[in-house]
Amino acid sequence: MEASTTIRKMMAGNKIVVPTYQRAYSWDTPFPKSDRNTQTNVFLEDLEEYSKSNASTPYYFGHFLFEERNKEFNVIDGQQRLTTIVIFLSSLFAKMKDIRNLTDSEEICYEDMVKRRDVIRFSTVDYDNQLFIDYVIERTKVDHNGLDTESSRRIVRAFDFFNERLASKDEEYLTKMLSIISEAACSTHPVQSESEAIQMFIFQNNRGKRPSNLEIIKAQFMYNVHLHGNEDRDALTVEIKNRFERIYRSISSIEYRINEDDILLYTLRVHFNSLWEVNSIERINKILTSGDPIDFIKSFTRSLSTSFEHLSLFFGRHERENFAIHSLITLGRIAIALPFIIKAYKYALATDEISVLCSSLEDLVIRHRLIGTRADMTSRINDVFEKFTEENKKTSPIIERIEWMKTTSEWWWAYWNNEQLRNALQRGIDHAVAKYLLWKYEVHLEQQGKSGYLPTRFDRIISPEVEHIAPTTEPEIKPHGYGNYDEEFRNQYLNCLGNYLLLSKSHNCAVGNISLKQKLATYMHNEQQREVKSLVPEDGIWSKEIIQKRKDKIIAALIAMC
Repeated sequence: MEASTTIRKMMAGNKIVVPTYQRAYSWDTPFPKSDRNTQTNVFLEDLEEYSKSNASTPYYFGHFLFEERNKEFNVIDGQQRLTTIVIFLSSLFAKMKDIRNLTDSEEICYEDMVKRRDVIRFSTVDYDNQLFIDYVIERTKVDHNGLDTESSRRIVRAFDFFNERLASKDEEYLTKMLSIISEAACSTHPVQSESEAIQMFIFQNNRGKRPSNLEIIKAQFMYNVHLHGNEDRDALTVEIKNRFERIYRSISSIEYRINEDDILLYTLRVHFNSLWEVNSIERINKILTSGDPIDFIKSFTRSLSTSFEHLSLFFGRHERENFAIHSLITLGRIAIALPFIIKAYKYALATDEISVLCSSLEDLVIRHRLIGTRADMTSRINDVFEKFTEENKKTSPIIERIEWMKTTSEWWWAYWNNEQLRNALQRGIDHAVAKYLLWKYEVHLEQQGKSGYLPTRFDRIISPEVEHIAPTTEPEIKPHGYGNYDEEFRNQYLNCLGNYLLLSKSHNCAVGNISLKQKLATYMHNEQQREVKSLVPEDGIWSKEIIQKRKDKIIAALIAMC
């Protein structure tokens, strides 16, 4: 490869591969009827802007870093751009072939950049590559079945997006786009030594847009293995690559549920058995620069890979099968709980025991969020976290600590007790939290006298929203059935749990500012809607007294549950 070249020359005659220890395809595509900017639509819009500009210099696609190995070029930096270029080219050539036969020069261009006979110029990570070939290159797969990873779904969405955007384009547009991409300038740096490639990656990304902390740590681990691995260097490099292959597989299945850098930090807390760990890069760099780091690299990459595998199970199959795990994950923002969860999986605890732990941690998280105190939670639970070890796997001390914190009146511990929770629930509640609380209340109502029934999962509610039973804006047509909109009613009753109701988005849009009688006629889809109907007497009004009565009932149920 030439240092300064074009996209076509860079790809022609070469085999470019994304190694499995690198990140899979991660660029997002806008969903239908969405105007959100994502990487793929920005990619296309930039090309179209360039096309309109009549610029005299070629379009520039940036720098690409490769490791040359066995007549293949492993992409170290630039795989997202390259993957998108190939997806777009495949869509572009398909559209051109629909219009007419390719010219000889276009056929050669296709062979240079996409496929020549059985040689495909670009391959993504192993676990997505067959889908990439079938859906994008060969176009033999036309359905969306069997997309096991988020990266495979991204590949499909990107290809579908480009197909849709190119569907109405004429021949002139298509040929101009092909010319722009094939002649686009780029720079390359192929190296023979993996160590040099890793150094280049670290150097570039410490001075430009930073990759994730996880990617930086991976590169630093591999570089340190090259420096200090001695006779074990090759075996250690393979081990790290294999572990990061499993990590990136896990990321592809859970990346919308949790951030990879957060998992890195939680693993650090588990590895060093302290919730006080706060800076992954700083802590790890300190270890790498002090003496021989090899033992740490081996043990920590093992811990990291295990954390990702366990959290894939936690956020995946176990969340689907276990209501307590589903409930904790539904609450969200559970950073304080996840190091405990990682330990529980690490110690191979039974799912039933993990479920009980999840329920207890959920109580702590929701109290912490609702009460909003500045008191530090870590100092109150770090000791039970530290004592939760391989030798002492019992979760009972953790659960007992949380239960005690819920009832104690000792000043240093009492920030999250039942009294503080009751006070917090009396105030206005953020709608995101209110949805969760009303769902928990729905579960409570379902369980009254109905043993043996499975509780309703939050994800079974279609687009859940919080409705104000008495609308925030008083209906113009009177009598409307909502009582007197005086200052007390507006300030103390409109935005409280007693006036909130959980329903679907479509239901919420349908009721709006209609009268109480009309609303009540629609309240038939869940237990709390039916309860609201039962609270209002015939031709009665949704009064302050009824709102307060319902609010007190909801608060009592939530305190008993949380």
